[in-house]
Amino acid sequence: MTFSDLKLSVPLLKALTKKGYTEPTPIQQQAIPRILTGRDLFGCAQTGTGKTAAFALPILQLLSQVRPASPISVHALILAPTRELALQINDNITGYATNLSIRHTVIYGGVSQHAQVQQLRKGVDLLVATPGRLLDLCQQGFISLKHIKFFVLDEADKMLDMGFIRDIRKIIDKLPEHRQSLFFSATTTKDIKSLANSILFQPESISVAPVSSTTDLIKQFLYYVPRENKRGLLEYILKTDNVGQALVFTRTKRGADKVARALNSQGWRAEAIHGNKSQGARVRALDGFKKKSIDVLVATDIASRGIDVENLSHVINYELPDVAETYVHRIGRTGRAGASGKALSFCTEDETEYLKDIHNLTKIQMEVIAKHPFSF
Repeated sequence: MTFSDLKLSVPLLKALTKKGYTEPTPIQQQAIPRILTGRDLFGCAQTGTGKTAAFALPILQLLSQVRPASPISVHALILAPTRELALQINDNITGYATNLSIRHTVIYGGVSQHAQVQQLRKGVDLLVATPGRLLDLCQQGFISLKHIKFFVLDEADKMLDMGFIRDIRKIIDKLPEHRQSLFFSATTTKDIKSLANSILFQPESISVAPVSSTTDLIKQFLYYVPRENKRGLLEYILKTDNVGQALVFTRTKRGADKVARALNSQGWRAEAIHGNKSQGARVRALDGFKKKSIDVLVATDIASRGIDVENLSHVINYELPDVAETYVHRIGRTGRAGASGKALSFCTEDETEYLKDIHNLTKIQMEVIAKHPFSF
């Protein structure tokens, strides 16, 4: 199947060719035709499946067909849980909309609102936003949502994890009743289903690459190691495992900072990214990682949504996540767009329960690397 088979417009097809897109992913094959019919959609899909294009492409096409002459009304809203993900979505839309006269921008907290307000005053057709800043600018009168025709709630499960449920409901109350709504989540818990039912009207449902699945393109390895030897093992792997770039995960912000400092002291170009970092610091770290001026990015799970780096060779679980589904999200940062990758996990004695949960979820046993200088 090709993108032209999905009935996308010529301007969009030209943009996709320029970006090097050849064949639509499974979620794109399922979602794009359904969205183009005007139906609401519930999509269960994890990151790395091509989800952004699955909703952005049909919305851009529909928006270009209904876009009114008024320059001040926002007609499409995409809500994302983190600044990084919002920026990534907006960057992708820039590429997709290069041949369209669609005005779009992104707003998020943690920075001055001045530049964002100035952009809004110029006129915006499509807005990508995080919940807090969106509500703030709505309350100040800089944004009206009463003309929204297309609404996307992305990463709904992460929205709930981050405590955004009240903000989401306030935003929903500001939207017109008659609109097309798209809802995406990597999991389908009772809370997710309840939220979806309050937003969607007679939706189509699709499910692609459920959160328990991991791609065969990612080779998964396990290292049993005493806690005090983790840092030494990390440095050993960075030296010996042909690491291009590594995304290293910790459970805590303090842990991320400690690992990054230790790596810098040993000569690696490393940065930490987490919720306590300023927006400027987070953007600089992510840009540096994408441009390969940073070798190792150390991240917490909250900050990791939206990290999308081409040809990332290694994801390293310095600390195993305490929620099994998070493991799948973490390692999905490598092995993207048909490329292969490695996922390495460190496990201490007090993390074996986390490891058991991961194995029960994925039904895959990681290959154990028993011989290394920092084993028990």
